[in-house]
Amino acid sequence: MDVGTSLRRHLIDLLEGGNAHATFEDAVADFPEAARGLKPANLPHSAWMLVEHLRIAQWDILEFSRTAKHKSPAWPEGYWPRGAAPPSPAEWNRSIQQWHADLKAMVDLVENPKTDLFAKIPWGDGPTILREALLVADHNAYHLAQIVDVRRLLGIWPKK
Repeated sequence: MDVGTSLRRHLIDLLEGGNAHATFEDAVADFPEAARGLKPANLPHSAWMLVEHLRIAQWDILEFSRTAKHKSPAWPEGYWPRGAAPPSPAEWNRSIQQWHADLKAMVDLVENPKTDLFAKIPWGDGPTILREALLVADHNAYHLAQIVDVRRLLGIWPKK
């Protein structure tokens, strides 16, 4: 396997998660509906807030990576939901489904041999697709750990 193919495979493994830590699916699977909006003592975020933040941030990074026309949300308010609880179970599910779709799109971008992982994104101020893929993986891992902590403090981890 050549270096470029190997690098792409490693990036995809990192984006898809697992290995040394919980996956997104592990963190959100079977999350009790009544607990999705609860903030454990001394933690600033509920599971819903973290799931929706993950979705928004990943979407933003993906769209920045794909198009010059993308406009990022206002920081920080545009990256977080307004409330601690999802408006409905359907919104919880929609956010999770969109997170998966956007992750797949990022994986597809990295996997595409026509994508130059090292070229500067023309509409950026220096980042590359490699940097953006690493940013998605890093950001996701950080906040997935927070979801696991929320579950632990609510007494619903490990999943039953």
